[in-house]
Amino acid sequence: MVGKEIRIERIMDRNTGRSVIIPMDHGFSLGQIDGLLDMTQVISDVSEGGANAIVLHKGMVKRGHRKHGRDIGLVVHLSGSTSLNPDPNDKVLVCTVEEAIALGADAASIHINLGAPNESKMLESGAKIVRDCNHWGLPLLVMIYPRGKGVDPTSPQTIGQCVRVAEELGADMIKTSYPGNQEAFAKITKACSVPVFIAGGEKISDLESLEMIRDSVAAGGAGVCMGRNAFQRKNTKDFVHSICRVVHHNVDPKKALEHH
Repeated sequence: MVGKEIRIERIMDRNTGRSVIIPMDHGFSLGQIDGLLDMTQVISDVSEGGANAIVLHKGMVKRGHRKHGRDIGLVVHLSGSTSLNPDPNDKVLVCTVEEAIALGADAASIHINLGAPNESKMLESGAKIVRDCNHWGLPLLVMIYPRGKGVDPTSPQTIGQCVRVAEELGADMIKTSYPGNQEAFAKITKACSVPVFIAGGEKISDLESLEMIRDSVAAGGAGVCMGRNAFQRKNTKDFVHSICRVVHHNVDPKKALEHH
């Protein structure tokens, strides 16, 4: 599908085959959190830092269109849930593929939690979105995690299963948790035919974040899809620039932080 190929090049570097994507959909789940209070400013910081794309809910797209400065790829997120829900892991569709296209999206994204009580509904919704994305030539990023009672969220086996489910569902790109070591992640990426990005996870230090990203890329990862670990930094623009140096230029993490 040439439409997907053209659009993917707007959110992934065509030379490195990697990408730095900064999700900013957290307000839907968590409310007015630090880092996402002035959306126009943080999107400018992320863009000027060199990120390839951002992830926004449909109502925030207008705040991301700055009409000046460096352009950035747009991924419109189609799934939502809030922290007030008795089951925050229950993601439902809050936007359509057609709406995303009308808003100027270069890609769409959905969120699926395997092991959650409503896993079946999320998979069913995901299948519908895959069909619509294929129809319109819109790339789909599937964010998928092992989350639920009795599920180990860090197990390489369950993370690998998440990646396989997303690939078999028809994802063009996949975001999941980093299993904690290079060898385990290499096994996961090798068995997958589409780009696999790691999530940022809980907030850790600048150097720890960059070392995790370096290790994931060395293991065949396609880069990072990092939210709070990027936009909640003291200097978001500089930190995103450091991430880009590691992902696209294989710069050593300590050296990547030197320009701060």
